Amino acid sequence: MTLASGLLDVALIIAFAALALGQLLSMVRLVLGPTPGDRILALDTMVINALGLIIVLGIYLGVQIYFEVALLVAMLGFVSTVALARFLLRGDIIE
Repeated sequence: MTLASGLLDVALIIAFAALALGQLLSMVRLVLGPTPGDRILALDTMVINALGLIIVLGIYLGVQIYFEVALLVAMLGFVSTVALARFLLRGDIIE
């Protein structure tokens, strides 16, 4: 094991731990959020943290399919966040 691969492993472990901690804190905000806007932001943050976890896992395992999965999750997360925000603001999704 070279120094570069050992350093990459340590960086990936630190990144995975930081993203997992962010995911847990976002779950706390999702449960305790005083307003629906806070809950929507927490849900969007959880999607972004999940993307980071998927990408870090893909780098660690060296499998490229995880990056395509991350793109799909990103698109679904964006659409669901916009739909939920429109529903809370207007009461309907499609005009």
